[in-house]
Amino acid sequence: MKKKALFIINPVSGGKKKDKVPALIKQHLDTSVFDYQIVYSTKETAISEVSKEAAKTCDIIVAVGGDGTVNEAASAIAGTDKVLGIVPFGSGNGLARFLKIPLDTAEAIKNLNNGRVEVIDAGKLNNQWFFNMAGMGFDAHISEVFSHGKTRGFRQYFKSSVQEIFNYKAQKYNLVIDGHEYDREAFMLSFANSSQYGNNAHVSPNASLHDGLIDVCIIKQFPVYRLLEMGLRMLTKTSESSKFVEIIRGKHIKVKRKGSDAVHLDGEPQIMGAEAEIFIIPNSLKVIVGSKYKV
Repeated sequence: MKKKALFIINPVSGGKKKDKVPALIKQHLDTSVFDYQIVYSTKETAISEVSKEAAKTCDIIVAVGGDGTVNEAASAIAGTDKVLGIVPFGSGNGLARFLKIPLDTAEAIKNLNNGRVEVIDAGKLNNQWFFNMAGMGFDAHISEVFSHGKTRGFRQYFKSSVQEIFNYKAQKYNLVIDGHEYDREAFMLSFANSSQYGNNAHVSPNASLHDGLIDVCIIKQFPVYRLLEMGLRMLTKTSESSKFVEIIRGKHIKVKRKGSDAVHLDGEPQIMGAEAEIFIIPNSLKVIVGSKYKV
């Protein structure tokens, strides 16, 4: 029997046009294996709701977009026997890059034909799913600022980061990780399931989607003149050896901060209260990975 696949295209993700995607699907998807349909998300047709409905009849939900699009689709099917596919079209594509899914659209569609499925861990922050990375501090602040802009894409994200970095100050956090308490002042606090934010910027180079752990990455305030160094460390997977980076791994994390502020889940921002609780949920999502992905 053929597998039923639904492609959910987010037309605004990454600031990139997706007019050619349907033709590429028609050209490269193996229709001897798949019957497929295509829908576009809108403000009225949320990805999460479309995914939940599709899960009743489809075997595979394919998110065509960035990490936020992936999050919405995956949140609807996590913990079920349904499979997630990814065609990367975001600004950073953190999870897709980590899973070695081709960034070229035609190649990503061809990769679906290979059908190599792995089961990965996922996290929950205050009962909301994340699959790649969640965070507080500067990256959450930038995600919030970026979400109000008129343009998308990596260039605008980088511009926003540079504009904000001179004024943003580290915050105090109380952390309880698997029962052990830590008081830290952090410029950025990331909860890493995979190793990277996106664009091959690896904050926790040794993170795994299969170890049943969240990497709590504490980025301390660093001089702005060392920004280039920090960026290069992330691109060369040496961030963990920086004196400005501390990584503590755990299954259950509680966080307290001074008050409500921004958080992000897979790059999508929201304002959340002073306290947060993070769990790892092992083996919770089936996803089609790239052929070069190593468990």
